[in-house]
Amino acid sequence: MRLLITLLLLLLLRPAEPRRGPRSGAVERGARSRVRGRDRAGVMRRQTQECKEYIEAGEKYLDCQDRQLTAVMQHWPKDIHHLLLARNKIQVLRDNMFSQFSQLKSLDLQQNHISMVEDGAFSGLSALTTLLLQHNRLKTATEEVLLPLPRLTYLRLYDNPWICNCQLDSLVRNIQVPSNRNLGNYGKCAQPLSLMGKKLKGLKVETLCSGDNQVDRNQDGRQGAGLRPKLTKKTEATSMCHTYMFPKPLLDCGNKDLNNIPSDLPSDLVKMDLSRNTIKHLRPKQFLLSKDLKLLNLSSNSLQRIDTAAFSGLLHLRELDLSNNSLHYFQYGVLEDLYFIRKLSLDNNPWICDYNIHYLNYWLKHHPNVFHSGLICSEPPEFRGWRVEDYVKTYNSECPKDRQTGGGDTEQGGQGGTNNEAVGETGEGQEEGQPQPLQERKQKGIEIIRLS
Repeated sequence: MRLLITLLLLLLLRPAEPRRGPRSGAVERGARSRVRGRDRAGVMRRQTQECKEYIEAGEKYLDCQDRQLTAVMQHWPKDIHHLLLARNKIQVLRDNMFSQFSQLKSLDLQQNHISMVEDGAFSGLSALTTLLLQHNRLKTATEEVLLPLPRLTYLRLYDNPWICNCQLDSLVRNIQVPSNRNLGNYGKCAQPLSLMGKKLKGLKVETLCSGDNQVDRNQDGRQGAGLRPKLTKKTEATSMCHTYMFPKPLLDCGNKDLNNIPSDLPSDLVKMDLSRNTIKHLRPKQFLLSKDLKLLNLSSNSLQRIDTAAFSGLLHLRELDLSNNSLHYFQYGVLEDLYFIRKLSLDNNPWICDYNIHYLNYWLKHHPNVFHSGLICSEPPEFRGWRVEDYVKTYNSECPKDRQTGGGDTEQGGQGGTNNEAVGETGEGQEEGQPQPLQERKQKGIEIIRLS
């Protein structure tokens, strides 16, 4: 009886197992597919969430930089004014790719892998004023790509390997129109070799379709090696550095192994970062065209000398960072062009407290609205660690009172403006540790000369 019951149970259970197996497997596979589906949707949502949406000055920004994107997402908000897509992996700009963003005023596509722009890529962007396409792989384009952009004011095309032949003719003619003075600035030819390094703005358009300016097909590179000296030897900002237009125009040249200030600095910059390079000398008028600059960072270079008129043209500069350099003093007149400076960072420089430091102290004393930091004596040893302001106070601490408050023109002119003439032997009653200029003259005494 027990054997019969056992057989009946086996018969009943066998068909149930296969039926349950596939069902459970299907459920498991379905569950897995749903999990994968949720993961994909979750990734998409997270990718969208990573784009930062914010409002500044009443205009809406969508920041999608550094997101590994290869295309524009259709679910992005349509009412944005500024779209930042720098440093992604977009390769081709397709027709109507941005047409949903009809209110767009600026489009930043720099530092992608863009090698092709279809003629209708910017259709619908009638309000666009700024288009950034620098640092990509564009070789050719036509005037057609700019036709949907009637309000375009700023166009950046540099650091692209442009082939300057007949196919580029219409685009070059467009950017060379006098009214388009901010379109295509600094863009240069990469081919043919006869035009390598020539600016698109300066090309003779009628020669683009000539046989002499077709792409060189020499594969061994020997001919090209002989023509390379035609390239400019100066370090150019457009090829070495990155330009960001939003939220404020910034030139980022930080940590680029620069030995000099780059040439061809864009004129519409508000911020400039030249930190962490090896610049030793600022020469006159190197920032002359950067009239809108408000923040200049020259920290962590090897600055040893700043010439008078080095900051000429920087009328609106508000912040200047000179920290972590090798400055000993400022030459007379260096700061006279900085009418509206409000912050001056001077930390970690080996300031030498002698007569040469007086100009910097005098200038700061007569510009009390300028916040400054780091003006500490490094040499000579007896004043190491002193504030320069305190050192200058001791400089005249032993002067007779009548000399400090009065004295005729003949007395003021007697010194001659040099440090050596005012130095004598240590007088009786001289405090120990006073700087050399405090020592009294044996014959003529000490006279005061006022810096103007």
